Amino acid sequence: MKYFFYLRLLFTPILAITVSGLFAQQKKPVIYYPPPGNWEHRSASSVALDSVLLQEAVVYAQAHESKEPRDLKKAHYQSGFGREPFGYPVGPLKERGPATGLIIKNGYIVAEWGEPGRVDQTFSVAKSFLSSVAGLAYDAGLIAQVADKVYPYMAPILPYEPNRLADNRSDALEHKDVIDLFGTEHNRTIGWDHLLRQTSDWEGTLWGKPDWADRPQQNPSEWLTRKRNVPGTVYKYNDTRVNVLALALLNIWRQPLPVVLKERIMDPIGASRTWRWTGYENSWVIMDGQLVQSVSGGSHWGGGLFINAYDQARFGYLTLRNGKWKDKQLLSEAWLKMAKTPTSVQPTYGFMNYYLNTDKKFYPSAPATAFAHIGAGSNIIYVDAENDLIIVARWIEGNAMDGLIERVLKAKKNQ
Repeated sequence: MKYFFYLRLLFTPILAITVSGLFAQQKKPVIYYPPPGNWEHRSASSVALDSVLLQEAVVYAQAHESKEPRDLKKAHYQSGFGREPFGYPVGPLKERGPATGLIIKNGYIVAEWGEPGRVDQTFSVAKSFLSSVAGLAYDAGLIAQVADKVYPYMAPILPYEPNRLADNRSDALEHKDVIDLFGTEHNRTIGWDHLLRQTSDWEGTLWGKPDWADRPQQNPSEWLTRKRNVPGTVYKYNDTRVNVLALALLNIWRQPLPVVLKERIMDPIGASRTWRWTGYENSWVIMDGQLVQSVSGGSHWGGGLFINAYDQARFGYLTLRNGKWKDKQLLSEAWLKMAKTPTSVQPTYGFMNYYLNTDKKFYPSAPATAFAHIGAGSNIIYVDAENDLIIVARWIEGNAMDGLIERVLKAKKNQ
């Protein structure tokens, strides 16, 4: 009996330590994911934020609403975009709402302002959704490697042109019956990575918009004659080339990109049924015997993604959680790692439209690891994993965003 007694004395502390260790492992913090149709609100104090300072941040955001007209068609023509060659809209534009936003800490809404349920255009934030559709294609094996050239993946694309032969059928002799996105010597050297990073220097015209007409260079005499840059060597923000990526992805998915996005991302993250992703009045193709609209990656010429702030926040939250929603990995960690890797010739840019805070150049008040999905307006989804923080700011002056971030971070208690 004494033998067993001494064994018990010897092993009881070890057993206690082991059991307590197991319990400690089991007590990992539970990550909250908002269910469809509902997002839990919590007080600022419940997530260690000062409510007075947080409200000051909200007031600051409201005071820095964009000065552009709320009528986005008027805003377009009053901007530089409306004065570009071929700058007329070919997609829908709608009147926007007031300055709007959400602050989400530890997964819970702690502040909101404006009309977060209102569906508005989000301009180039749509590019982040477009690059995510490319990520889905990569994860599904439809794109083997992002370094691959794009042209071997392409089949002939048939444009829908119902009125082309109405006047003079002899015009058909010179008319191209198919869209060959990568038919030139230069375009055949372009890879998926180049399109995703906006370093392709793709040449051509798509949906009536020449590549050179988007944010044209200073010297008009060089618009049509300049030498093309080797893909990967020069960054140029260009919506024609973004639309090339959208059409190329439509060609490999063989179904409308909004359907892909809905089924594989938006429905799983509990997004509403009110968002819409559109293209242009002339961006229709015939795909497997059906009419399909190729979407735009922004609203430079109208169209693009119409979405409310709650759905924007859900997407931002997905990227904060590194592509995971509850127990499902919707976008692979490998893809998100590439998306957040700086572009060599533009260190504050990853895959479109991941704006990186490299060397804290974008937002000095934020951690260097933070990033944002940004569109004109400004429409911004700020993602900060270090602070478990999402800020959606719509119709805010772009240069005011760092001030908003600074004020939200100052609201943290026990800094």
